[in-house]
Parts: sequence; structure tokens; C-alpha cells
Amino acid sequence: MYTHEDLEQLRSRSQKMQAAIRRQTFSPEHEKSLRRFSSWEVSELILKINQSTFRGRLAADTDLPGGEVEEEGRQRWFSLTEINEMRRKMKVNRRSLLPKRPANKRAIRVAISNFKGGAGKSTVALHMGHAAALDGYRVLLVDFDPQATLTHSMGLNDVSEELTVWGIIARDLIRETERMNSSSQAAESGTALPRRKLPGSILDLGLDSLRIDDFIRPTAWPTIDMIPSCANAAFVEFASAQYRHLNPEWSFFAAVARYLDSIPPDAYDVVVFDCPPAIGYQSMNAVFAADVLYIPSGPGYWEYDSTTSFIGQLAEALGDLAHGFEGTFPAGNMTLPKEFLDIRFLMTRFEPGNDLHRAMFEAFGNVFGDRLAKNPIEMTRAVEQSGRFLSSVYEIDYRSMTRETWRRARASFDRAYDEFKDCFTQAWDKLEDVE
Repeated sequence: MYTHEDLEQLRSRSQKMQAAIRRQTFSPEHEKSLRRFSSWEVSELILKINQSTFRGRLAADTDLPGGEVEEEGRQRWFSLTEINEMRRKMKVNRRSLLPKRPANKRAIRVAISNFKGGAGKSTVALHMGHAAALDGYRVLLVDFDPQATLTHSMGLNDVSEELTVWGIIARDLIRETERMNSSSQAAESGTALPRRKLPGSILDLGLDSLRIDDFIRPTAWPTIDMIPSCANAAFVEFASAQYRHLNPEWSFFAAVARYLDSIPPDAYDVVVFDCPPAIGYQSMNAVFAADVLYIPSGPGYWEYDSTTSFIGQLAEALGDLAHGFEGTFPAGNMTLPKEFLDIRFLMTRFEPGNDLHRAMFEAFGNVFGDRLAKNPIEMTRAVEQSGRFLSSVYEIDYRSMTRETWRRARASFDRAYDEFKDCFTQAWDKLEDVE
């Protein structure tokens, strides 16, 4: 017979193995660090200018970063901070190298979500976040999944549960309850509504005093911050059900949206959510706060079946919320029913030479039409290696494998990112201006 105590022992053993893997994966200081990028990568793959033009500009302008030359090497290597400095200072054919970013818009929010475990949600969130950062954007990653795969992949391991999405939701409950208690509401009879009381077990956590920045952690990427997750945050589903009972009028699904609305609109350009493989309190907060819904799916029939179930159940959940709250609730600038600026489907783990995969891609296209991304993410050895080492293809040094293998994997994600970028920049045009 086995109990929770046996499960706890198994978890303890697994955590020791996790620590050993991280020691082999990250730097000797057990902290993840971002590698430098070669002048070839910077010119052709990041800034997308001719190599000779790039070298000529570096030689002519001493104000531009010079990078570093490795021992016994000739090529220069640049940090992402240096690359972004070049973006600000350089123009090619009078064209700015800075990415498109409307000045009067807040950050665009994209939720990567689906039922199916293994559909590639964390992989997509990680690679799209990294690609956007290399493209010059400032990125905020939000890990809604208690499995914390995205958090660990970004090198964050020592995470306090109160500084996760659970803490944001609990903090919102306290603040919204206080707001309701202080407002001058009255019933039809003219008598004041009863004050909503929260137990000391919630109030004594001190979450109400946490500031916006307390939930945001820096990462090894200078232009990527993160709201991390951890295994202990898994109880948020149970806690949220209790919270709703304590204050039935609390619009629980808008908690993260209210939090994000409090962040200065020009602090980030893109916010990417990695959602858990279920429809619950965390995933509903994610999809409700999102401007764009990105749905990854593997190339098999069961993935297609799961994706169909996911969009159906999500539609029912959002419909129930729209009817239940009758379109009126305090959730930033949003109203019910929930509206997305765009919805896209993305096939992952695709093998071009596999007849079944090609047939499923065609079937997805027949059903979802132009909502299906034209460039699926291919399964390559470099992609498998990136998952094994908790890194994206962009983080892997191309010298660790054949350059052609690395370039093929990177090209697949680059094509997927180009569509991702088109999607969120077009969504920006539909987004209301900030005041």
C-alpha cells in the first residue's frame, strides 16, 4: 500500500536527480547564462544584413560594440546587450534596425494553450519568447503551469509559491474584497450589503503588501523577465475554489488581467503565457487576460481529437462566464463576452517525410483554414537536444553539432516565429490605445 508519504519520498529522490541534471546543464555556478552570438549569427540571422556590410560598419564606427574574440579564434562574439546597442545606433539603407512597436499600445499578450500534455506548449512559449528577444523585443514570460517546465528552462529554480500566479490570484482576492467592502453598494431594499470576510489564513500571508515587481524575476536573457511557477503552486485550483466560496462576487478569472493592467504599458512589448494542460482557474485567467490565443498540437489523430475537445470546452467555459456575470465586472478595460484579437493553431513535432503527418496537417488546414500556421515546427535532432538540456535552439551553440543540423532546427523556429510576429503585430493594430 502506498500513501502520500511514499509519494513525498519519491519526489525527494527525483529532486536530487533534478539537481544533478541542472549541475550538468547550467554553468559551474549552477546558474543559467546566455551565450554570446557570433558575428555570422548577428549579421545574417539576427540583424539580417550582409556580413561584409556588418563588418564594414563595425570597422568604420568605433562607437559600436566590438564584441570579443575567443582564444585562437578570428570571429567576434557579441552579447545580446551589445546586439541591442547596435540596433539602436545602426541604420542600414536609412532603415532602423529596431523592431516594430506602436508607441501608444500596451504589450500584446499571447496565451499558448491546449489540453494535451506533450503538445509543445512550453517549447513554443520558450522559443517564441527567445526569438522575440533576439528580434529586439522586451518579453515577459508568465508560467501558469505548476509543472514549471518553462520556469526551469529559463534557469529559475528557487521559486517561492506566493510569488507565482497563485500569489497574484490570492492578492487579487484580498484587494477586490477590500474594494467591495469599501464601496457604497446597497441592495434594492436600501440596506447595505454584508461585508465579505476573509480568514486570517489568507490575510496573514501578507500578499496584499506585495508590489507589482515582486512577482517578476529577471532571467539570463537581459530583455526577458518572468513570472515563474513551482510545484507547490499546484494547489491553486483547490485554493481558488475556496476563495470563490469566501467571496462569490469576486471575478476570479480576471485576477491576472487586473495585475497585468497595473504594469506600465511600455514596460514590455510581448507577454507570453505558458498554460497548464487543463481548463481550470489558472488557464482561465490566462486565456481571459490574453489578446491572442495560440493553440499548439502534435500531428497525430489523438492530438487532433484533444484539440477539438479543448476548443469546445473552452468555448463552453467562456460562454458560461459571459452569461453568469452578464457583461459587468471590474476587470480592467475588458468586457464580456471575452474577445480574442486572433486565434491560431500551430502544428508541432512535424516530420515532413511522414505521410501521416502530412495528411494530418492537410486535415488541420481543411478545418481551421487560415487560422492554421503555414509553417509547422519540425522535429529534428537539435530540437530533441534542446529539450533534453532545458534550452531553446537559440541558446544552443551551433558548434556543439553540425551547423546544418542546427540551422535546420533554427530555420523551422524562425519561420514559426515570423508568423507569430505577424500575428501579434497585426493584433496590435486592433488593440485600443492606452490613455
